[in-house]
Amino acid sequence: MVAYKLSAGTALLSLTVRSLAVPVVSEPTTTFTSTPAFTPPVRPHSNVTDHGPYTGPPPTTTGAKTTDVLAPSIPALPPGPNAFDYPSDGELHAPLPAPYTPSGGVGTNGSAPVYRVLSDFDYESIALALYQEWIELDLFHWGLATFSEEEFEEAGLKAEDRYLLQFMAEQEVGHATLLSNMLGPSAPVQCSYNYPVTNVREYIDFSQKLTRYGEAGVYGFLNHLNAHDVGQMLLQSITTEARQQMIFRQFEGLFPMPEWFQVGIPQSWAWTLLAPYISSCPANQTRLVWQNFPALHILNQPNPARINGSNAWNETTGGYTNTLSTADIEDDEDCINSTEEGVNCSPGITNNRTNPLSYPGRQVFLQWDEPGFPVGPNNSYITSTSANPPVFAAWVSQLNVTYTPLEEIQNNTAWTVQPNMETFAGDPAVNGTIFLVLTDLDLYVTPYNLTQLNPHVYAVGMYQSG
Repeated sequence: MVAYKLSAGTALLSLTVRSLAVPVVSEPTTTFTSTPAFTPPVRPHSNVTDHGPYTGPPPTTTGAKTTDVLAPSIPALPPGPNAFDYPSDGELHAPLPAPYTPSGGVGTNGSAPVYRVLSDFDYESIALALYQEWIELDLFHWGLATFSEEEFEEAGLKAEDRYLLQFMAEQEVGHATLLSNMLGPSAPVQCSYNYPVTNVREYIDFSQKLTRYGEAGVYGFLNHLNAHDVGQMLLQSITTEARQQMIFRQFEGLFPMPEWFQVGIPQSWAWTLLAPYISSCPANQTRLVWQNFPALHILNQPNPARINGSNAWNETTGGYTNTLSTADIEDDEDCINSTEEGVNCSPGITNNRTNPLSYPGRQVFLQWDEPGFPVGPNNSYITSTSANPPVFAAWVSQLNVTYTPLEEIQNNTAWTVQPNMETFAGDPAVNGTIFLVLTDLDLYVTPYNLTQLNPHVYAVGMYQSG
């Protein structure tokens, strides 16, 4: 009996040793269960069914919200008194607050984060970002509902691509929920929208431009927030949006990331570009403080749907984004019909065009609106500018703001030349989807203080370089 027990134990031990060396293949099972963790609910949302321009009554409230204004602009000041004190020599200059933890930093003293806005600046910035998330949620769903599978297929987008678009819409549910929770009960809600597109390729181009100013608008204010914990959350959502913008470039057959650095823009530029595509909002919708500038129209906006994208004139659907139009492109001029490498612009991981969309020295023809035009939700915001008539074009891309003079200014039209510049050697600064604004002054600004340019901005638009 003892021998039997010993033999059985030895056999069991032997089996155990052998089993450790055998790979374990996991199969789905319902035999075992675990208590699910609590899942926070998403913010209630629905598919917006009303699209198109605003046709309702004149608004009772117009313009951005405001209180007492202390000065016409924020004065430019020199660097702070301690800006150059830290020696930056690679050595430690203060005791460590904990092992392996250098002194300094913001929010590193052990205080628990609360993830709530701490100032008017915070609230208005996050509310702007929420407006952006809501329109993206609708835009992605709208495209799938509006265009047939056959139309997507004609544009080179298969079932897997359409599912990716659906998944990006689901991402926006999470982003809208996150920002709403940090704002509280007064957070902006879903609105109705209008989009300047009539086919899939125009829709993809509009989407890649909309996601560009969505991410750029957040990059512009992220490090100015009083609530750094809110900024951390927003950072982890806006990096997803940057990937969405790259996906739309790939859908469009463009090179996915033609820059070394992403650009940031002021909130008023982002709101200027976004507001015209919001038709109406509920009566009690939270209003924003940001300015709406007049539109800048690029008359020879490069058209990525053309074999020679630079050879385009009045081929946009209008509006601030200068979205491409396919209406006047003949079949033999349409790059999606080409079978030649470097010319075909079908969706793909990467495409390197033989013919550039734009180039340094290109003559760019411009036309701009006067201020005083109603835009945005319920036509309740009015475009405005405090600048004198424009004399410069400011090319805002990556880390650069470069000015070129406007030539032959007449009746709100002029032309200028795409500048030849590099961010660093080997990196053309004007590349990708960038921002072009008209100004009355060539003010020196950098990414962190770009809002100093606002009092001198006359009109805002987007330029499709590359």
